[in-house]
Amino acid sequence: MFSKKVLGIILGGGQGARLYPLTESRSKPAVPIAGKFRLVDIPISNCINSEIKRMYVLTQFNSASLNRHIKNTYHFSFFSQAFVDVLAAEQTPMSDTWFQGTADAVRQSMHHFLRHDFEYALILSGDQLYQMDYNLMVEQHIKTDSKISIATIPVNAKDATSFGILKSDDHNEVTSFIEKPDASLLPDWTSEVSEEMNNEGRNYLASMGIYIFNRDVLIDLMKNPDTNDFGKEIIPQSLGKSKITSYQFEGYWTDIGNIDSFFEANLGLTDDIPHFDLYDRDKRIYTRARMLPTSKVSGTTLNKSVIAEGCIIHAAKIERSVIGVRARIGEESTVINTYMMGNDFYETLDEINRNKISIVMGIGERCFIKNAIIDKNCRIGDDVRINGGPHLKDCETDTYCVREGIVVIKKGATIPKGFVI
Repeated sequence: MFSKKVLGIILGGGQGARLYPLTESRSKPAVPIAGKFRLVDIPISNCINSEIKRMYVLTQFNSASLNRHIKNTYHFSFFSQAFVDVLAAEQTPMSDTWFQGTADAVRQSMHHFLRHDFEYALILSGDQLYQMDYNLMVEQHIKTDSKISIATIPVNAKDATSFGILKSDDHNEVTSFIEKPDASLLPDWTSEVSEEMNNEGRNYLASMGIYIFNRDVLIDLMKNPDTNDFGKEIIPQSLGKSKITSYQFEGYWTDIGNIDSFFEANLGLTDDIPHFDLYDRDKRIYTRARMLPTSKVSGTTLNKSVIAEGCIIHAAKIERSVIGVRARIGEESTVINTYMMGNDFYETLDEINRNKISIVMGIGERCFIKNAIIDKNCRIGDDVRINGGPHLKDCETDTYCVREGIVVIKKGATIPKGFVI
């Protein structure tokens, strides 16, 4: 297809403040998702499935774990030009500042990209959940002789105020663009969408933050040091100067922008027919091969739950929850509406006895956990009760925080026996 002409550029985002505390010690693309993957695995897997195998991941905050994950995961043949490389913000003779936005991140990294032979730059976000064949978008880009293409998704009026909204003509050429419009302006921004989307009230075309730029156009646009963001500056300023085309996507897509959307995206995987299909053979999601044993479950009632490899579970009940790799859950415990990320390693019985560990990694016995995210390597003692929900106000302590009623136990935290949230 067109894969040899395309270079993938994945934007890792900034500090990820809206996903805090999950981003306290890791970059946003490195946040664990679905029990065994990382957020960055989504765009990388979409690229691999589209036969695009030259990728850069741009990041600047807490990139050590992301580097380690990519180094341990994406190995291609020695006789192939395929690669996935992480580019962290760096001081150069041309720039001594951190990335100031999406476009500035690409600008500061251009000298790396231009070492490669490519005709089209595919620019992706590192914090979205979706499955897309990028070849279809590239094909439309080439057929319409576009200089810039924007992937768009129909949204309703409620969501439209959170996105860049565009309008296009009968040939999908973008005629106008507005970033996060006020609700009062929306009546003038409806677009032609499919009958299914129209019936759902989704008749506003929102930018997905996925772009294709012709090589020469991207080089030219990056010469202006005063433009730092694609959505706020590059796209609006290019209207009328370069042909910009909308590529309309109607599959499942969600922006993992905050704790609430992250939580719902993970729990959505427990549905009988989830919107994000991890079981599609043609749209596989790749990640690190850990070679873990199968999970062991004893005396537990499971309902609409996803269990990753290597778990040891003695819980009484697990319902609508995602349980990550190497997780341990003690007897008589109940886990509901919870994403437990699991552990990076096992604690052996010998280590527990030798080090006199009173609270082992995982969830102890007789616990009740509901509406929570439990980060990696947490220790939750026996008889702990965590009951998240709208009755809880936002707050933060050394070991946990509450965001929109969701209790987030911080990475490596220890919750003492009998503690109540």
